[in-house]
Amino acid sequence: MKALLIILSIALIGGCSMRDTVNMDTPTNQVFDLNDNDKDGVIVARERCNDTVMGATIDNYGCGKIKPINERQELKILFANDSYYIDPQYYDQVETIATFMREYPNTKVTIEGHCSKTGSYDHNLALSQNRANAVISTLSERFGIEADRLTAIGYSYDRPVDPTHTQMAHTRNRRVIAEVTGEDTTADMKWHIYTVDEEVK
Repeated sequence: MKALLIILSIALIGGCSMRDTVNMDTPTNQVFDLNDNDKDGVIVARERCNDTVMGATIDNYGCGKIKPINERQELKILFANDSYYIDPQYYDQVETIATFMREYPNTKVTIEGHCSKTGSYDHNLALSQNRANAVISTLSERFGIEADRLTAIGYSYDRPVDPTHTQMAHTRNRRVIAEVTGEDTTADMKWHIYTVDEEVK
């Protein structure tokens, strides 16, 4: 009986040794594609997004991280006192907004109209609304932006940029602000040691 156990033990050890032996002459197949075709640091086997913007911040699957659009700027349109007429020399200011909105077709814009503190509050409220409406009309009629993407709000003289009562202050306070927001997104670009040089160019 003891001899039989010894023979079985030898057989088992021999079987394990045979299974553990690897023939180095037999080629092995690479199961996963370890290439990084789009040079974003994520191998093809894990890649889910092949066409992210070059230089964008990415997640573990090669998909670019995004940030929502929320752009706010003053349009450099000078209005005459008690007027909402937009001189054609300022159309390029409105076109800048239109160009941006065409690039990001799901965005919307709110145009804010503002006035100087001369005359009654109600009169300036209507005037500021008309100034905002004038920009909206230019965006729609001249530059083809859809009306349902445009909103106009008048603030009378509630939000002056210059609270003094000089002639220069009145000129500065007669203004319009454009705020573009939307579901469209821009790539969140990652910072690296060459970023400063790229921005300088």
